Order: sequence, then structure tokens, then C-alpha cells
Amino acid sequence: MPAQTKETTQHGLAAGDAQRPARADWTMDQGWDQYTPAEHGVWKTLFERQSRLLPGRACDAFISGMAALPIAADQIPDFRRLSDILMHRTGWQVVAVPGLVPDEVFFEHLAHRRFPAGHFIRNPDQLDYLEEPDVFHDVFGHVPMLMNPAIADYIQAYGVGGLRAQKLGVLDKLARVYWYTVEFGLVQQKDGLRIYGAGIASSASESRFALDDPSPHRLRFDLERVMRTNYRIDDFQESYFVINDLDELLALARIDFIPFYERVQGQPDYAPGTVLASDAVITHGSGRYHQDKRR
Repeated sequence: MPAQTKETTQHGLAAGDAQRPARADWTMDQGWDQYTPAEHGVWKTLFERQSRLLPGRACDAFISGMAALPIAADQIPDFRRLSDILMHRTGWQVVAVPGLVPDEVFFEHLAHRRFPAGHFIRNPDQLDYLEEPDVFHDVFGHVPMLMNPAIADYIQAYGVGGLRAQKLGVLDKLARVYWYTVEFGLVQQKDGLRIYGAGIASSASESRFALDDPSPHRLRFDLERVMRTNYRIDDFQESYFVINDLDELLALARIDFIPFYERVQGQPDYAPGTVLASDAVITHGSGRYHQDKRR
């Protein structure tokens, strides 16, 4: 599984859950010179594994974004070099944080085109699962997609929308949209379904499961449907939602979510593996993987 959290939202934590760092925005120096050869070695192992796996699986925007950035196998990337290129292309920069940050801090960074990335890397015995997002998940999984203008605008809009959703008390609904797009989204290309979500792209096992396994459902993305759908934070997803192209996310960045919040408020949530009669089903999964786990 990819790096993810056990909190109610996938990107933050309550302000009292961790010791506040010296800077009010929770940023810190990456400390690139302090990475050890062993830590660079973990990066190399993860990078090479995913780089072999993703051609023909990751979307074109991910592949081109990776090729245009100073992200390579030999060492953990320097956030300053990444930011130089991102700033020129889409106005984004990568800022180092100690790990999970409070939701309002996370949204504030995104709203100003700053992507908060964990500065640490997992241990060698955590290659396949880590609860807290590390530098591999955040940089390998997310940063290449920030080179795409549609994704760049969408994630900024998510930051603005997150601050608003907090005030309205509907953050759980918006968090599901992020989860099923930015983290675990699939896109339909002319040559087939492809990965654009960072949670899949940074995970060897989920990269295979999301596209190849007969178990999960692959459903056409619908905003209200996604807002009402719970997700898995402890295992592979039972359903993946598919967009037609990345510009569909750009359209989402420009709409008013308030009417959608009003329509779903008070409506029952759907379990992660539910398939509705109204769903546009691309692949009706067998559900066997999760059925066997529950047994």
C-alpha cells in the first residue's frame, strides 16, 4: 500500500496531535545534505521498482512530468531544484514539512501553490506500506502531475475549497473527492485506463491491483456519488473512479461546490464497494480480494 494516514482526512491531523514546529506554516529546511547513503538507497529501490512498473500504466501527463523534472534513481530529489522548474512551468513549489500537518495548514499551502512534502523517507522494512506520507509518496507520486496545468489548477482550487469546506463543516465530503482523484484516480486515455493518482503511482502493489486485478470496481466519476462514498485507508481501494481526461478536473476547479454539499447533506454514505444502478460501470469487479480478507 502507498503512504497514507489513519486520520479522518488523508492529508492532515488535528492541530494538537503533533508538536508544532518553529515556523507557523509548519515548513522546515529539507536538510538534503543530511540524507544518509542508506536513505538514498531506499529511494533508489523504490524509484527503480516503480519506474519499471509504470510505463503503460501511468498516464501520459505523469510520464512527461517525471521526464521534465530532476527526479532520478540515484538520490532523493532536492526540493529547491524541483521548485525552480515547477515555478517556471505552473507556478508551484515544493516545501518540506515534518510529516502530517493540520488541515488548515495543508489547505493554505495548496491555495498558494505550495505542495507540502514530507522530508523523511521510510525504513527499508516499510517499502510496501507506510501510514504517514514520506518523500517518496509525496515527490514521486504527486510532483510529476503538478507539471500539468489542469492538475496544477485543480489542486490549488482544492486548497481554496478546503478552507471553505472547513468553515461549512463538510470537509469529509471534499476529502473524498481528493482521495478518489488526486490520490487514487484513474483516467481513460485512448490506449486504455491509466493511473494519475499519487497513492497508486507510488505503490507497486496498488499499481497492479488498480489496473489488472479483477476484484475492484472501476466506475465513471460522478461528483455527488464520490462525495457520498467512503474509502479504504487500510488496504487497496474497492472502487476506483475514472475521469475521461485531466481537463475534467479543471472543470471541477471552476464550479461552486455549495449546491453539491447541500444535495448530499443528510444523505446516507455508500460503502467503498457499492455499485449503484445509476453508476456508469467500466469494470464490474468480483470483489473477491476484499471478500477473502473479511473471511
